[in-house]
Amino acid sequence: METCIQRRIVDDISWIYNKKMRNINRYVLLAVISFLIFPIAAKTIEVVDDIGRTVKLEKPAERIISLSPHITENLFSAGVGHLIVGAVSYSDYPEEAKAILSVGAYSNFDIELILALQPDLVIAWKEGNQLHQVERLGEFGLTIYVNEPRRLEDVAKDIARFGILAGREDEAKTFAQAFADELSLLRDRYSGLEKIAVFYQVWHNPLMTATSEQVIGNAIQLCGGKNVFADLDALTPQVSKEAVLTRDPDVIIASGMGEARPDWLEDWKQWSFLKAVRHGNLFFINPDVIQRYTTRILSGTRQLCEALEKARNKPASPP
Repeated sequence: METCIQRRIVDDISWIYNKKMRNINRYVLLAVISFLIFPIAAKTIEVVDDIGRTVKLEKPAERIISLSPHITENLFSAGVGHLIVGAVSYSDYPEEAKAILSVGAYSNFDIELILALQPDLVIAWKEGNQLHQVERLGEFGLTIYVNEPRRLEDVAKDIARFGILAGREDEAKTFAQAFADELSLLRDRYSGLEKIAVFYQVWHNPLMTATSEQVIGNAIQLCGGKNVFADLDALTPQVSKEAVLTRDPDVIIASGMGEARPDWLEDWKQWSFLKAVRHGNLFFINPDVIQRYTTRILSGTRQLCEALEKARNKPASPP
């Protein structure tokens, strides 16, 4: 049987407990009311794009339009390919990219379709897209990030930035760092080798090449090559056949549009006095791994370096 003292102790404990719970409930209620009236502001995402503009998003992008095949591929590398709701033609890597709705060609995309897709981020390509079309998208209030890689290192930077814009910063940085590490190994192996004159043929009609300000030109430099058209102003300028013959490269490397070696690489054989022809230094690299500025460019750069190494190691032939 409880004594009077025991009942008093129980009553006192109950009173203290109930008072504390009322205070706790009061604090919880005040916290909820404060959250509703003064919600915690989400951290704005800010990334500087390749033309120096600060791109701002109130929250990570969830609906992305890609206006270049290389941008599409790099978004997948950043771990956010599933957020792409529209992409331009030839966005065919990785395999999942083939299922993305096409919004037209990178040089002439469908503005109305892009607007209908209601993207919260459009990633444009400065070199490849029509500037007036990109500006038009901006006039409709879309958030535009302009991409323009110039160096091999920029591939890693692009992947990291895309991850930030879409809320996958850690995953993207890990992938980007792996690319940067492998690129460093390539540079250490090849960049100090004997210089060898290179003509890189982007296209045959019109005859086009890449300068030192273009990613391919940067790859040539990494491999110990000397780009015979490094001094021109444009990124992918037109050149004359006579200019190539005059500069007489040790190596000619051609790419093209597909996996097959282009016929126009063989056309150079008619100029038998060219050093590249005389020494048998005509090489082909699949454009997907050298003319797309993605992680696969490491494979293309390695092939380019190996081609130049073969040319260096061939015995000299009589002039």
